[in-house]
Amino acid sequence: MKKVSTVCVYLGSSSRCDEIHKTTTHAFGQLMAKSGMSLVYGGGRVGLMGMLADSVLEAGGKVIGIIPEHISKREIQHNDLTELHVVDSMHTRKRMMVDLSDAFVVLSGGIGTLDELCEIMTWKQLGMHDKPIVIVNVAGYWTPFIAMIDNVIAGKFMREEDRRLFTVVEDIESAIKALSDAPSETFDPSSKWI
Repeated sequence: MKKVSTVCVYLGSSSRCDEIHKTTTHAFGQLMAKSGMSLVYGGGRVGLMGMLADSVLEAGGKVIGIIPEHISKREIQHNDLTELHVVDSMHTRKRMMVDLSDAFVVLSGGIGTLDELCEIMTWKQLGMHDKPIVIVNVAGYWTPFIAMIDNVIAGKFMREEDRRLFTVVEDIESAIKALSDAPSETFDPSSKWI
């Protein structure tokens, strides 16, 4: 079993959310760093994204940010990271985040987070990666999404076994455990033709 050392975290860039999402984000960053896991994320310094990066750094962890040039000012790039990559497009950003990560954790967020979650699940379904995806369902935030996936499966647009594309946990401690217990990739995606 390969140790998960770099974790891509998808989460919101808003700070207008309920306090529980802010406290969860801060605590998760601390827990990641204490568990020896480095953060890969979208490179912003505002909202939950900035809060997470700051939390990991405060706890002595490593943070790799990846932000597209055209939104680096809008999202206000974080200049105090271990590494900051300013890239040419969202597509490059997303691919680089996947390539640099051993696993994915989804915290609360908006439509961008939802887009990233659906894309990383699709890539896994297509065999483009076989890395763990953990959804942290804080205060039931992702319950409607999980119900939607159940509906998609019931409608025969996904297979029953596709429920294994991701793991749902209710708290950050369980997320760290899920990452620690995650199996290694079962194949090298670069060698798989689709």
